[in-house]
Amino acid sequence: MAPAIITLAADAPKLDTGSTAFMLISAALVMVMTPGLAFFYGGMVRVKSALNMLMMSFISLGIITILWTLYGFSFAFDSGSGFMGGTDWVGMRGIGISELWPGYGIPVYVFAVFQLMFAIITPALISGALADRVKFTAWALFITLWATVVYFPVAHWVWASDGWLFKKGVIDFAGGTAVHINAGAAALGVILVIGKRNGFKKDPMRPHSLPLVMLGCGLLWFGWFGFNAGSWLGSDGVAAVAFTNTQVATAAAMLGWLIYERIRHGSFTTLGAASGAVSGLVAITPACGSVSPLGAIAVGVIAGVACAAAVGLKYRFNYDDSLDVVGVHMVGGIVGSLLIGFFATGGVGQTAKGVFYGGGWHQLGLQFIGVGAVLGYSLVGAAVLAKLIDVTMGFRVTDDEEVTGVDQVLHAETAYDFAGVGGRSSVPAPGATSEADAASKKVDA
Repeated sequence: MAPAIITLAADAPKLDTGSTAFMLISAALVMVMTPGLAFFYGGMVRVKSALNMLMMSFISLGIITILWTLYGFSFAFDSGSGFMGGTDWVGMRGIGISELWPGYGIPVYVFAVFQLMFAIITPALISGALADRVKFTAWALFITLWATVVYFPVAHWVWASDGWLFKKGVIDFAGGTAVHINAGAAALGVILVIGKRNGFKKDPMRPHSLPLVMLGCGLLWFGWFGFNAGSWLGSDGVAAVAFTNTQVATAAAMLGWLIYERIRHGSFTTLGAASGAVSGLVAITPACGSVSPLGAIAVGVIAGVACAAAVGLKYRFNYDDSLDVVGVHMVGGIVGSLLIGFFATGGVGQTAKGVFYGGGWHQLGLQFIGVGAVLGYSLVGAAVLAKLIDVTMGFRVTDDEEVTGVDQVLHAETAYDFAGVGGRSSVPAPGATSEADAASKKVDA
């Protein structure tokens, strides 16, 4: 995220209508990513959990929007301590409609709504690790608490001008630490508390709709241009480089994942293509304003291979990360954040240079601090919150409910209606008995 540069009143910028329009469009693009994530995750689960997976993303649109308006924006971006923002903007009070974000030609409201979309998708990312087995009410409570206790403070650390990681010099252009490591570490913390799905490593748990996965991946890829390029808070050359790097790294990561998959498992899969693309999007997120397009290729390839290898760790270490949130988002975020320390050119959005550009090891050390601080805080915070919920109201559905399917149990719906499938009309002819009626009579008998 671009630094909030404080300028003297005489040098303060005027309203930039071009950048304002660009930022509003970017905010809308980031919003589309949450439904995209819902499709991406929804296609990866079994039929009996598809709707629940969609809802776990969509409910974040509702809950986090209200929290952000009430206190989230203030806690994340109002001036306060190095660890938490202040309360002057609670309820979005005291913000004039023509007031500009310090150092930029965009209204504060535009910055706030852009950041809201980041706050929405971050807890939604966690949901993929918990597929098939958690109560919807427990999930809703968890994201409420986690956003309040973890996300809002971490956003302040990383992006606010008085945040302790920001002041230390840790680079996170658009969310490698604050979004992806944060969500991935939280996912690991929760699944260590709630345990594995019934049948983990025994029953087949294949994606029920790869076309939905590819659709979701496409929407994520499309929205990510707003996610990354918009994080410069202006429409200029840096935003253009961030946009370009997003495309380049994503393409490279998809190819890297597929090549690894072909060598390791013998096939090029559609799931691998989609997962590889997302791993590249994740990894370039913190680095897109620091590296060149050639550096973006390196970031993408390394992330694609690293994440493809990491998704298998759950079987080795026996933790059930249902949809590979840890393997893709946490690992991808770590890779992208640390590679800044090697590939930062010092000539894009930041002046810091990496090891390969004569900057020495200093920036890499700072990136390690940022990665470790966010990972540790989110992992422990999420585990504690999950344990509190589990011992009070229970986080998981019962074994019988899990076998039946959380769609039917929690939402009283199913994703697909197969009753009318077939060549014959589902409406019986006059005087005829439908198959359903006949079956019902047999049961009654």
